[in-house]
Amino acid sequence: MPQAEGSDYDVDGATLVFRRSLEREGKLGFWRWLSMLLGIAGTYRNNDTVDVIYTRAGNNVVATGLSFAPEPE
Repeated sequence: MPQAEGSDYDVDGATLVFRRSLEREGKLGFWRWLSMLLGIAGTYRNNDTVDVIYTRAGNNVVATGLSFAPEPE
């Protein structure tokens, strides 16, 4: 889902600070893999990704699958 600066995130230097926490799906265990393989269940956990579209030297650039870290406390 597209996000907007000011309402969904802020820019702090070269860092994007999102106003909601982002979550990465953990490693799937044996039983989860087996249930997906057998078609019993899927994986419905949160798995946020960060893709950024920006302009550099007059050209649009797309950076996909960027890593993210929790905000330091």
